[in-house]
Amino acid sequence: MHRSEITIDLGAVRRNVRVLRDALGPAELWAVVKADGYGHGAVDVAGAAVGEGALALCVATVAEALPLRREFPGVRILVMGPASGREIAHARDADLDLAVSDDAIPEGVRVHLKLETGMGRWGLSELPAPPAQVVGLMTHLATADSDPDFARCQLQRFEDATSDFQSLIRHAANSAAALRLPESRLDAARCGIALYGLSPFGEIPSTDGLEPALGWDSHLAQVRRLAPGESTGYGRRFLAESETWIGIVPVGYADGFRRDMTGTQVRVAGEPRRVVGTISMDALAVEIDRELPLGTPVTLIGHGVLVEDHARVAGTINYEVVCGIGSAPARARRTVLDA
Repeated sequence: MHRSEITIDLGAVRRNVRVLRDALGPAELWAVVKADGYGHGAVDVAGAAVGEGALALCVATVAEALPLRREFPGVRILVMGPASGREIAHARDADLDLAVSDDAIPEGVRVHLKLETGMGRWGLSELPAPPAQVVGLMTHLATADSDPDFARCQLQRFEDATSDFQSLIRHAANSAAALRLPESRLDAARCGIALYGLSPFGEIPSTDGLEPALGWDSHLAQVRRLAPGESTGYGRRFLAESETWIGIVPVGYADGFRRDMTGTQVRVAGEPRRVVGTISMDALAVEIDRELPLGTPVTLIGHGVLVEDHARVAGTINYEVVCGIGSAPARARRTVLDA
């Protein structure tokens, strides 16, 4: 029996693509699959997204783009992070698009000039007259998920700066803006987190019609009864106040179940149960109400166990939780459902 199993439902990805395409109307959907598709598998997710009508793929680095180019020879692939001289040569050879945030605009490759409008990170302070190799103009919204008024200020700055270049592809929206800021959609939207059925707002995904694509399951590897005053885990952070049944799950922070998710809930035999004590590298403990057999299923994510709830307990965002889940074959089995 594997320590845990990660399941990726590409059918859910396809349904999320449809939700985004319906929201975007005539604007193109560009699927963001950086960081191995936010831990879901970049090639698998890209195939599902393109098959459902996404017209481009977006990644952070040239190295991330090259395997995708081999799989999707006719699809636009935009590298959104900075590229060095050698990487630019690889991008040229692989027919990639590059986002450029400074005055050094490379030749022989399609370029999207990135304008700084409020993110305070990559971006040009002013937009030069675009040379022939520039095919797109872009910006990056800082607060579409939390402060729509500031996002609208960014959009206005972008509109003002690009109004004379409407023959070029203009794109600014991320998932949050695509779903809830209609004025942001322009010619294309670069959507990541919503593709995977995760809420860009930290809410219940179904609020925006999204369906989580990732499931994570394990089992009880040991069950023990603690007497009053006995503990489980490093540091004795959980002390039994009365006789208590504890189940040990063979998943820990080395697998991506973070130490700061103590107190979150998982499902044991379909019932909500609290994670207690210190999460260690290879194991975590759950409080159960009775003795259960070894091998009893434990749902870590999916079937009502939301990444957003785990993230809230950990004081982080759902992006970070899923990107941290490890699917190395030595530690987990990975299954892709392609229904």
